[in-house]
Amino acid sequence: MERSTHHPALDLSLDAAQLTAQLVDFPSVSGEEADLADAVENALRALPHLTVDRYGNNVVARTQLGRAERVVLAGHLDTVPIADNPPNVPSRLDADGVLWGCGTCDMKSGVAVQLRMAATVPAPNRDLTFVFYDNEEVAAHLNGLGKVAEAHPDWLAGDFAVLLEPSDGQVEGGCQGTLRVLLRTTGERAHSARSWMGANAIHAAAPILAKLAAYEPRRPVIDGLEYREGLNAVRVEAGVANNVIPDACTVTVNFRYAPDRTPDEAIAHVREVFADCPVDEFLVDDHSPGALPGLSHPAAKAFMESVGGRAMPKFGWTDVSRFSALGVPAVNYGPGAPLLAHKKDERVEVERILHCEERLRTWLTA
Repeated sequence: MERSTHHPALDLSLDAAQLTAQLVDFPSVSGEEADLADAVENALRALPHLTVDRYGNNVVARTQLGRAERVVLAGHLDTVPIADNPPNVPSRLDADGVLWGCGTCDMKSGVAVQLRMAATVPAPNRDLTFVFYDNEEVAAHLNGLGKVAEAHPDWLAGDFAVLLEPSDGQVEGGCQGTLRVLLRTTGERAHSARSWMGANAIHAAAPILAKLAAYEPRRPVIDGLEYREGLNAVRVEAGVANNVIPDACTVTVNFRYAPDRTPDEAIAHVREVFADCPVDEFLVDDHSPGALPGLSHPAAKAFMESVGGRAMPKFGWTDVSRFSALGVPAVNYGPGAPLLAHKKDERVEVERILHCEERLRTWLTA
């Protein structure tokens, strides 16, 4: 892919809101982050207090001050595809102090705050690692943080991590796991005018749907946070033609599970739910485990005291799970509102970006 050269260098002297606008104006849909990764790398290499490494389109910068604790601040560079009706790139600041554009919420405002910490806190009270990675919005096997964890796990070492995913300025602890399972039923094709000559695979899936409709999810409390599980059909695929009894049906089921379940326990639970259904094939299609909140960790307590507010559970899956797998407790904390992520009218209030910037700076300099 041909690389663009028309973007200006990132200006880290801008406040986090202005820097967010500059980042949004770098289109960086998943798989197309190279230009923005170049700009981030160049901006960070100009800061003498940081050592900078790059792996693919993933950039990692670190202080080496010998502090007693190391904190990782992480965020992804990619966005979902840019909307064209109306276009949501370039960015637009309205009179009410709201910045509009693709990635304003998820999560270039968080990335801007990271960059500001890198530029304006040269002697933090904790050693810092800044991670900027690609391909978060697509399939898990492409995720840049996962690739760095596999190739250079030492780059991600730390005592605590903050993922600047949109959380509306509230600390969100851990994350729920997500499991996608394909449940397949089979039948026998026949002409629909003589349906008794066949067996309808869609009808065979009815008990699966009945189980889902009647399912009562758990709401466990972990570290004082109430998580909400969910087991839902998200897709049904079947049919040959409008006059043919189908011989195959696949129900795709998504299980969002609380982080007190292990991945194996999550799979076992789904198997148990459908144990008495006529499932001919049970296939795990995708699986990303959850992460415990870790709010009892001293670093997490200090973070909560500094940024304020009340901790909330993270119902969606985020890359805090990858840090948890590395033994690094992590939370989500960013200026964007999760409900605006991926929308055509994606936006973020400037005040929230600046508040997040100020709170992190206070934590890292107190």
